[in-house]
Amino acid sequence: MFSDELFKEAMELSSVPKGLPLVTGLTGFADAGGAVSQVNKYVFETLETERVGTFNNDMLIDYRARRPVFQFEETSLTSYEPPRLSLDMVKDELGSPFLFLSGYEPDFRWEHTSATILELINTLEVSTSSWVHAIPMPVPHTRSLGVTVSGNRTEIIDSMSVWRPTTGVPGTMMHLIEYRLQELEHPTAGFVVLVPHYLADTEFPDAAVAALQSVSSATGLIFPTDALREAGREFLQGIADQVGNNNELQKLVETLETRHDSYMEDNPMPSPLMGADGDVHTADSIAAELQNFLAKRDTSESSDGSDSL
Repeated sequence: MFSDELFKEAMELSSVPKGLPLVTGLTGFADAGGAVSQVNKYVFETLETERVGTFNNDMLIDYRARRPVFQFEETSLTSYEPPRLSLDMVKDELGSPFLFLSGYEPDFRWEHTSATILELINTLEVSTSSWVHAIPMPVPHTRSLGVTVSGNRTEIIDSMSVWRPTTGVPGTMMHLIEYRLQELEHPTAGFVVLVPHYLADTEFPDAAVAALQSVSSATGLIFPTDALREAGREFLQGIADQVGNNNELQKLVETLETRHDSYMEDNPMPSPLMGADGDVHTADSIAAELQNFLAKRDTSESSDGSDSL
């Protein structure tokens, strides 16, 4: 029996196969394009899952900062779904099992939670650990989404990481866990999907596809993503129609494309975040225009009863 007041087993850990890969997707500080939330939804709606255990909400959540939602119908409360941070055993499209840590990023007790997760990794003899995250970047929607890769799996970093800054970054709990895993020389890789920042507040299907592709590269797991890809094509067509009808937007997107392509061709620009003059105002202009478009699009879709992407 695993002994930790923070984690409650839903099954005996002795019944979980040893040596499985661990995949993690926690929502919290940033989830540009809804990448992580879409991955979590995709896993539980598409794949076969079995609960291994759940973390104690009362020890980890500031309820006043993120209040849970109750369903209210006319005169009474009819349902309540508490927040969830859980470990599940999942099977990919070919039936290969893996462990999936998902849900919210804790508000409290990062060190305690990290130690518990590290103990679970050790107890279950996890083979590799991978996690996904997404941040907004001034990159064009007309190019494939890139990723920044961290960790100690140099073969993956060398082949996939398109942006390698030297800078301070706002930490997440998964940064702390990755740091501890590196100290233990456990194979670990963190993938940060670089999402066009003017689409950061939308649910961008391609961001989820990029996250799942990254996990596949790190684990060999196979995920059926046809539905997400089709949704992504429809989403981008709507953006393309909006840009195509606005000459100013076309020029702004072309500017981002030029910056992106120059960076990818080893141009001596310091990063894709800015041009030679050091400003990023063109991306902000795109954000304002396209966010207006997306807001109108959501309103239109709600009025005709269709679901927004």
